[in-house]
Amino acid sequence: MEKNIEVSLLLDFYGELLKPGVRQTIDLYYNDDLSLAEVAQQCGITRQGVRDSVKRGEAQLFSFEEKLGLRRRFREVEDGLDQIAALAGQIAELASDNHTAALAGQIVELAGGLKE
Repeated sequence: MEKNIEVSLLLDFYGELLKPGVRQTIDLYYNDDLSLAEVAQQCGITRQGVRDSVKRGEAQLFSFEEKLGLRRRFREVEDGLDQIAALAGQIAELASDNHTAALAGQIVELAGGLKE
């Protein structure tokens, strides 16, 4: 199941770099949860053709991630925003004046807004 999610996420990041037919087969197979036979019927190709297209596309997506690292960097930014929000929350709790607490609250809101 984890591979399915990873391929789906990589498709979000790098899907436009794939040939349209490859992108469509991966999208139908992973995101629409269609079987190889169902994808084949919808795309007008053989089941083996779908399998080959999906495998080729998966390899390309993982290669793009290895070379470009956009998904990895996105995760790092998300983790950093979580840490910033947590630290700002601690500052707000420990603040001895309302101004500092308010500023820390704004940081928490900004970090949360950037994650959306």
